[in-house]
Amino acid sequence: MDKIEKIEEQISGLRERLKNHELYYHLSEVRDIKIFMEKHVYAVWDFMSLLKALQQQLTCVSVPWKPSSNAKTARFINEIVLGEESDLNGKGLPKSHFEMYIDAMDEVGASSKKVQELVNSVNSMQEITECLNNSCLKKAEREFLEFTFKIIETKETHKIAAAFTFGREDLIPDMFIAIIEKSNNNQDNKFPQLTYYLNRHIELDGDEHGPLSLEMIAELCGNNENKWNDVLEVSIEALEKRISLWDEIANEIKLRQKTYNIA
Repeated sequence: MDKIEKIEEQISGLRERLKNHELYYHLSEVRDIKIFMEKHVYAVWDFMSLLKALQQQLTCVSVPWKPSSNAKTARFINEIVLGEESDLNGKGLPKSHFEMYIDAMDEVGASSKKVQELVNSVNSMQEITECLNNSCLKKAEREFLEFTFKIIETKETHKIAAAFTFGREDLIPDMFIAIIEKSNNNQDNKFPQLTYYLNRHIELDGDEHGPLSLEMIAELCGNNENKWNDVLEVSIEALEKRISLWDEIANEIKLRQKTYNIA
């Protein structure tokens, strides 16, 4: 069994908890989809910071330009940046996936005000902690973002890649498939922008990005046991933060459903 397989085996329990999380069974009404999107959008936003941190370290973004140490990994990162930062939306117009998600939120009737205010308030890594502390984020939302930027601030590429791969890219297809399968099927036709966004992620991350991200981890860690241990530790914490976020969303949806049924 190689290193990647060992890590996947050790985090399989957490992945199963996410894949079969009760949250998905509560996404049956538009009101519930709104709550989910208003919280999940932070994971869409901070994913871009993980990606750009990898781009800074694995490709050349300075002048004068110099060749990257691994052209294959550089190409992989640049391809993801192209897709995430300037993909084509359902109308064939260039947009970032974050902006597509905001459009889908508008379509569903979810509010993007809080996340837009947060994004607009942060202009540097030095401001992240203060901005998160001053925000109206709930506990799991704030801790989810704090973990992401803590990993980025280490500037250790293998750790950032671990959060990106095992906490995000490698998880996304299963997660979104679960949402589509377990939510009310008739929502698909009502919300074409949301459906397009979900299907686009499944297409890119399942078929292309996921397998290549595993190669990136192997390239960055090589035979360094300490780095492999770091990858496992970061991956576990990233998945635990996602589960906590999912728990918080599920609890808020259940509270809304209980209040709505009583009313």
